[in-house]
Amino acid sequence: MNIIVLVKQVPDTETRIKLKAGSTDIDREGINMVLNPYDEFAVEEAIKIKEAGGGSVVIITAGEAKAEEAVRTALAMGADRAIRLDGAEFAGADSYSTAKALAKAISAEQYDLILCGKQAVDDDSVQVGTLVAAMLGIPSVNMVTKLEVAGGSMKASREIEGGHEVVEVPTPCVITAQKGLNEPRYPSLPGIMKAKKKELKAVALGALGLSADEVGAAGAKSAVVELSLPPERKAGQVFEGEAAEIVPKVVKLLRDEAKVV
Repeated sequence: MNIIVLVKQVPDTETRIKLKAGSTDIDREGINMVLNPYDEFAVEEAIKIKEAGGGSVVIITAGEAKAEEAVRTALAMGADRAIRLDGAEFAGADSYSTAKALAKAISAEQYDLILCGKQAVDDDSVQVGTLVAAMLGIPSVNMVTKLEVAGGSMKASREIEGGHEVVEVPTPCVITAQKGLNEPRYPSLPGIMKAKKKELKAVALGALGLSADEVGAAGAKSAVVELSLPPERKAGQVFEGEAAEIVPKVVKLLRDEAKVV
């Protein structure tokens, strides 16, 4: 089975985020950038399917040269080769223009299955996988926690409110990965060394057959108008004394200030 995995490089969730003055972007100076955690589940699932039945795993991302660090992580895990959409034209993209560029790159490949994380932890849009499927005219199943190859189809399980749902879709299709799908492997030292020799091809806009006004900020359907950090938490209150004295005070605060009772 030939599998494509869409990945994104994002700030480490342990990183302290700062906003760039006069911009709608974060200050990326000194920030540790990593492979999107949900994409790790997608990469792991693709490798497991390949190991069980053969085929290939191709990684595709869009981003500046630094994004190759995340791609190399996927290659070290066991993916075969990678493609990075390269060029200033891709900057400032939203989910729509990102999906359009990715779908165009995918259409030049042979594939039976497309995997990606259910969302990127930086923008949390939860849209790219579904948009790619729509643009390619193939079915998709989101937030999958179990995946089985069933002949020429995929049997995907996911949790829904109050229950569990199993969906069977023909291939090719798009599957977005949720936490619980698997346990991503750590890249081994041999895998890291092999990743350095695997193909990582930079593809310019012209090779996709798209114009500059169809991708990046120019082709976006939405734009970030403002970024703000969440308000700092107020200092907690400590109560000392006997329980009989403390409980009425706590209940009063919960009712009058927190408005939770």
